[in-house]
Amino acid sequence: MKKITKILIANRGEIAIRIMRTCREMGIATVAVFSDADRTSMHVRYADEAYNIGPAASILSYLKSDKIIEIAKDCQADAIHPGYGFLSENADFARKCAENRIIFIGPSPEVIDQMGDKIKARLTMIAAGVPVVPGTTESVKTEKEAIDTILQIGLPVMVKASAGGGGKGMRLITEEKDIASSVRSARSEALSSFGNDSVYIEKYISSPHHIEFQILGDQHGNVVHLFERECSVQRRHQKMLEETPSPLMTPELRKTMGGYAVEAARAVKYAGAGTIEFLVDNDRNFYFLEMNTRLQVEHPITERVTGIDLVKQQILVAEGHALTFRQNELRQTGHAIECRIYAEDSDNNFMPNPGKIYNITEPLGLGVRTDGYVYEGYEIPIHYDSMISKLIVWAENRTEAIDRMKRALYEYKITGVKTSIKFLERIMDTPDFRSGNYDTNFIEKNKDILHAATKCSEDCEDMVIIAAYIEYLDRLNIALTSKEMYPAKNRWKKYTYQKNFERL
Repeated sequence: MKKITKILIANRGEIAIRIMRTCREMGIATVAVFSDADRTSMHVRYADEAYNIGPAASILSYLKSDKIIEIAKDCQADAIHPGYGFLSENADFARKCAENRIIFIGPSPEVIDQMGDKIKARLTMIAAGVPVVPGTTESVKTEKEAIDTILQIGLPVMVKASAGGGGKGMRLITEEKDIASSVRSARSEALSSFGNDSVYIEKYISSPHHIEFQILGDQHGNVVHLFERECSVQRRHQKMLEETPSPLMTPELRKTMGGYAVEAARAVKYAGAGTIEFLVDNDRNFYFLEMNTRLQVEHPITERVTGIDLVKQQILVAEGHALTFRQNELRQTGHAIECRIYAEDSDNNFMPNPGKIYNITEPLGLGVRTDGYVYEGYEIPIHYDSMISKLIVWAENRTEAIDRMKRALYEYKITGVKTSIKFLERIMDTPDFRSGNYDTNFIEKNKDILHAATKCSEDCEDMVIIAAYIEYLDRLNIALTSKEMYPAKNRWKKYTYQKNFERL
């Protein structure tokens, strides 16, 4: 057992800050690493120390394991927390940490190899008797092999990256003509995101629920699950919203699936936080999807309904402590929902919309939590995932949680970039969501409601511009008629503004 006094967080953005907050509560010093594009990021400001690791591209910075370990040694960090994404499920990185006597806050390299690789995880589950989605048990190496395999399995299929997660390196193929290009693009995205272009193929199950179980194990053989999360609201195979408990779940199904999740973790002697993910059909038949050997983006809702700080537990497990609770002592209290706030144009095929943030007002009040990393004047880089924050709410029951989330989204104001906030507000009002009757095709099924026309008339757009301008003047405490604001060449603007101000 070793006391950790300094942790290097090998990540960026909101998850880096999230980890640092728990470290500060535990009296542990923190070290940030940052790319050239993240020099002014909030996680750099929050940490006790910060070091540059290279150019903006993640493959030249956040994926440079040797550079990160070199920094950890130079600053005498006891441990490295990988967050999620980047190197979090990289067994070679975990192995290098061990070789350099740095604690890797996560499972062992052997477990990451076995379960972090989606193909090996499928084989492990098959051996354990857990039902899995039909598909390949090894990576496809050529386009011809992919075509032959897919035609044998039968369309539609999913091509998926063996490493990583978060919707990266995934492609749905419904037509034979798209096989080669889809495999190529999945490989390319997998390589740029995880440094590994290995992909495999699964039969596509239409309209499933995506349900994951949070697991937590220690180095003494104790494993528990901290219940399920419903993750079925997705775009481009990436989650937008999660909730717990799942509206699909029954006590019997929770006990059965949770039992499989715990046994799967025990089978590989899992130590740390992770998730066992399942696809569940409308008849509540379930299939193992994958295991994530890391912390998940949506972990805050589990923390809220169980009262357990998962990052703190990760650190304690890494130090060698045993879990202080057993399965029968764990309870879900109330209902929690998380919305991922993306810098994107949700009404234009969810196109990323990086840029400079001018104003931001985060929601407050009972049962509201925001995990973010942006601030007024911050320039969102183009090089990374477009998620800028997570909005989490808790209430006594699901209906109240939805209403609270709707209120919190209404209060959340960001100007300068387009965000997913309004789109998420519409989700809260969608009958299928409010009733809990939704699956992974929710957005497609409700596209007419979710992508409802929101464009103003030309006059309305003018009013918005004028209102923003007047607010700007008010902030500067300058009267609308100030001569300093309107040199001769711009007097026509003054006239226009005054005319529209009267209309407003």
